[in-house]
Amino acid sequence: MTAVADPTTDLRGPRAVRLPSAVSVALARTSVELKQFFRERDAVIFIFAYPIIMLAIFATVFGDTPIEFGPGDEVTFATYFLPGMIATGLLLSTFQNLAIGIAEERDNGALKRLRGTPMPASAYFLGKIGSVLTTSLVQVGLLLVVAATMFDVELPTDPGRWWTFAWVLVLGTASGAICGVAFSSIPRSARSASAVVTPVVLVLQFVSGVFFQYDSLPGWMQDLAAAFPLKWLAQGMRSVFLPEGATAIEPTGSWEHGRTAIVLGAYLVVGLVVALRTFRWRRRDDG
Repeated sequence: MTAVADPTTDLRGPRAVRLPSAVSVALARTSVELKQFFRERDAVIFIFAYPIIMLAIFATVFGDTPIEFGPGDEVTFATYFLPGMIATGLLLSTFQNLAIGIAEERDNGALKRLRGTPMPASAYFLGKIGSVLTTSLVQVGLLLVVAATMFDVELPTDPGRWWTFAWVLVLGTASGAICGVAFSSIPRSARSASAVVTPVVLVLQFVSGVFFQYDSLPGWMQDLAAAFPLKWLAQGMRSVFLPEGATAIEPTGSWEHGRTAIVLGAYLVVGLVVALRTFRWRRRDDG
């Protein structure tokens, strides 16, 4: 009798299973992070609406009162505070969102379970960064539309200013995200995360000139703000939306683009080093 080959048997031997690339896994993780983010409707509303509401408050309180930087250089309060609202929105989307969110994932055991899967650790972090970059772009886009249509803020037409906007946005988002990952190891539990992170965010907003004209702050407060990235993120955004005459109220009389890039880049590198050395996948009481 002639033996009939089993069609389920591969006579060529076992096939090598092709694992997905790190990029595809990171993209898949980004999609998961975005779905989880948008399911938290209260957080979505707060993060997206907060800078718009604050801009509306400033524009309503101060109306069309101009801020003068020199002969022929004046803007409305809405225009002046728009860069600060963009900066503080990015701070919420990146640093605060990740510092609190990761602490909660660690506390409820989600990080421990993820660590036990074949997913590379890098895919988890790239997914977080991809998620906050996407939400930051949506948030900033909404803010610019509202500012232009409801408060008559004139958006720049010079391509060079939009190039500055792009690199400040990307570098600020990346550094804020990495610092949020690093800071997430400080809260001891999910219940304490908001209490630990929120005061830091509020203090940075007040000392960095987000809610006030930066030159009206005391000298010691300006020096304190210069040690943190939010001040440089806001200053970089001011260089995009304010006239050149506005450099008169900056501490050095210039936009300091080089120093802005150095400070944001330094926080990105230092935050990455700290995150790699201190990040924990388990709760403190879980070994």
